[in-house]
Amino acid sequence: MTRTGVRQNVLADGLGLSQAQISRKQAGRQHWSLEDVDGLAAHFGLHVLDLLAGPTHAVGVLHGSTPALRPSGIAAPPPAPAPAAQLPLPAVQLPAPASPPQAPASPAAAHTLPCVLCGQPCSEEVDGFPQHLSAEECAAAVAAAPPGLEAAPVAPTPVSVPQQFPAELPAPEPAPEAAAEAGQKAELAPAPADPAPAAPFPPEPAVQQVRPEPSPAAPPSPAPEPRAGAPEPAAGARPRSPRTYASGALTDQIADNVHAALQECEGDVEAAQAALIKSAIPDVMKLFKESRVGGRYEHSEFPPTADVLRKRSQKGADEIWEGRPKWRNPHVFQAAKRGETFEVTALDMNAAYLSAFKCWLPIGQLRETTGGVHDRKKSGVHLITPASWEHTDLPNPLGNRMEPGELWVTESTLRLLIDCARDGLADAPAIHRSLVSGGTEVLLEKLRRALAEVRKTALAEGDELTVNYVKSMYSKLVSTLGESTANRDMRRPDWMHIMRAKAFANLWMKANKIHKAGLQVVEISGTDELHVIGDWRQVFAEGRDLNQVKEKNTYLLGGKR
Repeated sequence: MTRTGVRQNVLADGLGLSQAQISRKQAGRQHWSLEDVDGLAAHFGLHVLDLLAGPTHAVGVLHGSTPALRPSGIAAPPPAPAPAAQLPLPAVQLPAPASPPQAPASPAAAHTLPCVLCGQPCSEEVDGFPQHLSAEECAAAVAAAPPGLEAAPVAPTPVSVPQQFPAELPAPEPAPEAAAEAGQKAELAPAPADPAPAAPFPPEPAVQQVRPEPSPAAPPSPAPEPRAGAPEPAAGARPRSPRTYASGALTDQIADNVHAALQECEGDVEAAQAALIKSAIPDVMKLFKESRVGGRYEHSEFPPTADVLRKRSQKGADEIWEGRPKWRNPHVFQAAKRGETFEVTALDMNAAYLSAFKCWLPIGQLRETTGGVHDRKKSGVHLITPASWEHTDLPNPLGNRMEPGELWVTESTLRLLIDCARDGLADAPAIHRSLVSGGTEVLLEKLRRALAEVRKTALAEGDELTVNYVKSMYSKLVSTLGESTANRDMRRPDWMHIMRAKAFANLWMKANKIHKAGLQVVEISGTDELHVIGDWRQVFAEGRDLNQVKEKNTYLLGGKR
């Protein structure tokens, strides 16, 4: 990637993976599959054998300084007393790249047999294969071979792929388990489409047969010009469909629920939508429980509710301030009253509550801590005294709260205030008390990915029934996690407040992004409405995906009436 100027997102698009998957594979937290190796070779325009021969060889072939390894360039063995076709060549075990354990010479190895790496005669044997003990010996054997020597034709074998694979692959580095898996895949692979050449052919030069050893003293090859995009895939390469990292079991279950509702309502879309919306709460809770199978944390579903999270009356509220925004830019509206005219665009944030699933949630029961220090590994609610906000052209992260003094805020709001202090927008808030538990940001991540993937697919296919069903599930999950009688599977009012505050914090961060880009924020309200002046498309991508925004309408503010 460094030598070709390919960035991680470009490589992810070329392989049909997400950027997060590429990052995990490069960091060693996830294995590269054989299918990934095929995609990498096609993406960089290399042969698979050149890629598996190691980074030094692959970069050399990429720059043209090293000849490429080609399966057709391996010389056939010369005539020998023992028939080479009868030699058993296992398809599973592969020779190690450097200094493998040398097995003692067997009586069969006393005969001169062709080396599996260079094709020249050798009397040594490594792991059951006739092979020279080093790359230097292979190079010497190839250099000592007569230049006009023609190789004898090899008798065809019933299964060509497993027997030819060890001779074609230049010293891979698999673990025993990976080697066994590679052997099983090789046995199931179809025979190559191109027939074997009928006439013998002379061997290739030695540099094409021997894997070059990396030299510390060799100067690095100059980096080529960065390429604008990925190269064309190799001819005959199988097209790869884009892959996501959402749970297939969850997405399939959502699709099954939609199909079952349509069948039960005999194809009546409106009746099916009413049935799906009615079952949205139990359906999403079932999906959430299934998404937690195999999770690292066992969360509490009905922990004791702290006093600050209890409603004071049937229609009253508790003591938590979520920071719901409701703000208008005073400078713009004063200029509009003076007769100035502004063209304002009202933007709508897509699936605001679904994006808010990615927030820090407490795992267990909230317990009180003191000390005034925020622990980023925990989550809950906090009693703070916020700092004053002096920016009149940017909304207050706390929303439209006018009362001074102490207030209870959620983890999402506190983290937003701390980030504002880090950016120099205000002083850090003073923390007096905290009701927290061990927290994590990935508690709802698998469910969020599944809902986002189903929503994206439904939008692409114009399936409004599924879109409305997904919207009902994530919005009702947020609204019923508190003291609602509609959700009997869980009671976590702290989760409800944290997720709602996260949606408001996301809206504020988008307003701040507009402000940093030099545009004017006119109005911010609700959970998903942002009014701006200027070319907002230079800041946000337009669309209906979670990382995009859509335009609601455009209107003129001010001027003569």
